[in-house]
Amino acid sequence: MTDQNHEIAAGSNQEHIGPDPSLLIVDDDGPFLRRLARAMEARGFHVETAESVAEGVAKSKGRPPKYAVVDLRLGDGNGLDVIEAIRLRRDDTRIIVLTGYGNIATAVTAVKLGAVDYLAKPADADDVFAALTQRPGEKAELPENPMSADRVRWEHIQRVYEMCERNVSETARRLNMHRRTLQRILAKRAPK
Repeated sequence: MTDQNHEIAAGSNQEHIGPDPSLLIVDDDGPFLRRLARAMEARGFHVETAESVAEGVAKSKGRPPKYAVVDLRLGDGNGLDVIEAIRLRRDDTRIIVLTGYGNIATAVTAVKLGAVDYLAKPADADDVFAALTQRPGEKAELPENPMSADRVRWEHIQRVYEMCERNVSETARRLNMHRRTLQRILAKRAPK
């Protein structure tokens, strides 16, 4: 994209964003955080990032953003704390929550605290932009290629496996699954 085309694209996004393009992204997955930050800057946002609850709360206190994307599961705690910190200082922030499929109940709690929507991980930049700039009352478009039920199940198993620090026996116990069955699932590639 040439600089002129980039400016035109950013200008057309600006009308969706409004006069305050400040965006805080809080996620402890460094590579994902940096990719999303670059993508949102290309769409006209002024992005600040945080990789922990503590950093997200501190940045929310310093300069509460107009927009925020907050992961619920962070290494040092729960993203709900960041949402509360933002809401204490600014009640017009459009907050989008990123969550794994196993955390839908927590995402509903986040919406009750003031998040405008939640997106299941892995979310791409287009989904995040659409959710942030969606007008009140607008319905989000259905994804063109939603995850299959097998993929959702696989993602959930992988998430629990990581939460159990890759301990197969503990993961099998928590999933109420036979250990050998779990080992076979873990040995396979992710379904489409």
